[in-house]
Amino acid sequence: MFLTETHIQVRDMTRQFAQDVIRPVAEELDRDSRFPAEIYDQMAELGLFGIGVPEDMGGPGFDTLTYVLVMEELSRGYASIADQCGLLELVTTLLVRHGTSEQRDKWLGGLLAAKLRPAYCITEPEAGTDVSGIRTTAVRDGDGWVLNGGKIWIHNAPVADLGFVLARTDPEAGHRGMSIFVVDLHADGVTRGPKEIKMGQRASQVGPLSFDDVRLPADALLGTEGRGFHMMMSVLDKGRVGIAALAVGIGQAGLEAATEYAQQRKQFNKPIADFQGVQWLLADIAKDVEAARLLVHSAAYKLDTGQDATRACSMAKCFAGDMAVQRSSDAVQVFGGSGYIRGFEVERLYRDSKITQIYEGTNQIQRMIIARELLSKGAET
Repeated sequence: MFLTETHIQVRDMTRQFAQDVIRPVAEELDRDSRFPAEIYDQMAELGLFGIGVPEDMGGPGFDTLTYVLVMEELSRGYASIADQCGLLELVTTLLVRHGTSEQRDKWLGGLLAAKLRPAYCITEPEAGTDVSGIRTTAVRDGDGWVLNGGKIWIHNAPVADLGFVLARTDPEAGHRGMSIFVVDLHADGVTRGPKEIKMGQRASQVGPLSFDDVRLPADALLGTEGRGFHMMMSVLDKGRVGIAALAVGIGQAGLEAATEYAQQRKQFNKPIADFQGVQWLLADIAKDVEAARLLVHSAAYKLDTGQDATRACSMAKCFAGDMAVQRSSDAVQVFGGSGYIRGFEVERLYRDSKITQIYEGTNQIQRMIIARELLSKGAET
């Protein structure tokens, strides 16, 4: 109901790219956990990184609705590829909203062109959902800073060039004592731990980072000192609706695979699609994928029109993540024993889906946010 001709053109272009370029290598990328730099180079040429970056800053200048359409279509090809698009959207949004013109000139072009690989460095052993538990510190030293601490489960850590690192600059100030720094991850004192072996989205590389007396120049501070937590929170709604769209892509891919297989696979001398039990599975997948998609589009529309979108984004992320897990499981069920075997797409989709209930805020946290919004602002939409 919201799509313009431009939305449709970008969606269809991304869909074709995912079908022609991503999907044929998805199983290989999953098997080898390989960082597909060649695919990201092509995505950069198509303008699929930093989708919301204004044209006068070198980006395509598209809205959030375009972003979620791109995320869904990329995820239909392979969710790990969409995850990289989502990461670039978060860090470029931070730069656009909070960076100086010099910082944008220094880093934005390389990020958009896939020449600089970013990492969004928040999570620590004692600070996951509870960001207030972070212990990484940045202490003033002359005109610059000295960074110490460590992060875990950081997307792109094994291959990243730039880290957007949340650190404490005032231990006594709570949320108001955190700042974000843009860190050269090739600098002295930065150590990368081993790449994690993940259940799903295996081409999206994750690992730990350690900072031991890493010296930072003055221009490493992003935005205002002490506003790091608030800056991070300012992009959470966009991050959550992006992951919701990724989850929709997984669900859609499962629906397509299950529908095709049900029409081809025969038992008792007829396609299994003729059996009511299989038809009901397909119907449940289809209705929930469509419901999740509409929630995502509605949340994106609210962000684009300046409405309060927190509840809508949490609802979209929570519903779509739960949908992806349940309905990719149903797609496996349609395939029967074949769906449990490596090499069948639905087996990978099932593994890829689980993280959508966890990252960008667990679905339990999303339920808390939804309830808080209801109780403080009422049930009206």
